[in-house]
Amino acid sequence: MQNFDLRQAIIQRVQESSITELNETITDSVDADERALPGLGVLFEIIWKDANETLQTSMVNTLFEHLQSDHNSSTASPSY
Repeated sequence: MQNFDLRQAIIQRVQESSITELNETITDSVDADERALPGLGVLFEIIWKDANETLQTSMVNTLFEHLQSDHNSSTASPSY
């Protein structure tokens, strides 16, 4: 039985891509079928590992603010 490494398969699939192609891959994957989520996760992992602490903090803050905004808007009382 062959060992299947999803990370490596995703990296190999986009490794030869141009910047434009990478942008299209990400743009097409966002809000797409859930099957694209592992690929976006691998790409995010690469970004995260190469980001300095300041950029990581910025990404976490952006995510936190978005999640809080979504949470607050979904729990807010409806206005009539």
